[in-house]
Amino acid sequence: MKTHHGFDTVHNIKNPAITVGMLDGVHLGHQTILKELTRQAKNIGGESVVITFWPHPRSVVSDNPVSLLNTLDEKLAIIQNSGIDHIIVLPFTREFSVLSPEDFVKNLLFEKLHFKVFIVGYDHHFGKNRHGDFELVSRLGKTLNFKAVKVSALQSDNVNISSTKIREALAAGNIKTANKFLGYHYTLTGTVIKGEKLGTKLGFPTANLKFPPEKLIPAKGVYSARVICRNGDIHYGMVNIGDKPTVNSDTEKLFIEVHIFDFNHRIYGENITISLLEKIRNEQKFNDIATLRNQLEKDKLTILKTLRLKY
Repeated sequence: MKTHHGFDTVHNIKNPAITVGMLDGVHLGHQTILKELTRQAKNIGGESVVITFWPHPRSVVSDNPVSLLNTLDEKLAIIQNSGIDHIIVLPFTREFSVLSPEDFVKNLLFEKLHFKVFIVGYDHHFGKNRHGDFELVSRLGKTLNFKAVKVSALQSDNVNISSTKIREALAAGNIKTANKFLGYHYTLTGTVIKGEKLGTKLGFPTANLKFPPEKLIPAKGVYSARVICRNGDIHYGMVNIGDKPTVNSDTEKLFIEVHIFDFNHRIYGENITISLLEKIRNEQKFNDIATLRNQLEKDKLTILKTLRLKY
């Protein structure tokens, strides 16, 4: 896959078939669109092209921060694994946000790419005030001589899979549903920073993690996880997300820490990736350190039992 930041490095793509969207999460619904994109490109002897944006449009047109399922690097990696030929990342600005849907398709995308097929998700809207949709793309296709293809919603348990539904599941700590909709385990990649070493004193040393500010952090609680270190080694462990109420009075500060089983290496400053497998319990405040330690022992036993059965 070739990655282009803007159109400057885009040259001579053969019979492009394109799709456009933020594709946050690159979930099963998005993956259905990507499969149709590659199929359509193959049918015309062309190349598949994904056009996406960074930063998220809502973070530009609104003062409210947007929590994302993927960082840009995570999204690019997932799309790369789907067999797409090209991905074009367009910088989203306020000037870009006022571009009409017609101008976006006709005077930008078609002018640059002269695409042959445009794949549109069933509920995708784009352009100024989000007035662009499949009907507009279909109408423009008749005048510009390209094929418009609409991809229907993908459902799971009678629910349309969407990035919004996945964010809601993660906010509720329902990692099982989020992973089911994503088609993979929700991942967090962060830098290991120094903590207060309380975990070591408890017999459960932890790697404290710092994540990109745009990354969505799931609900507080204890999770089982797969851990991938910089050298590619795979380990398992338990993750705590929360404010550590037993030992910390600052409830405004969120901690994310992972205890990696059978692991004693120094990894300060390294990036590690954790894939959340299951939520074990909610975060709790215990009466004393001894009770907390006992609960951590129980959590570890629960996770080890689960891992032996399922992973």
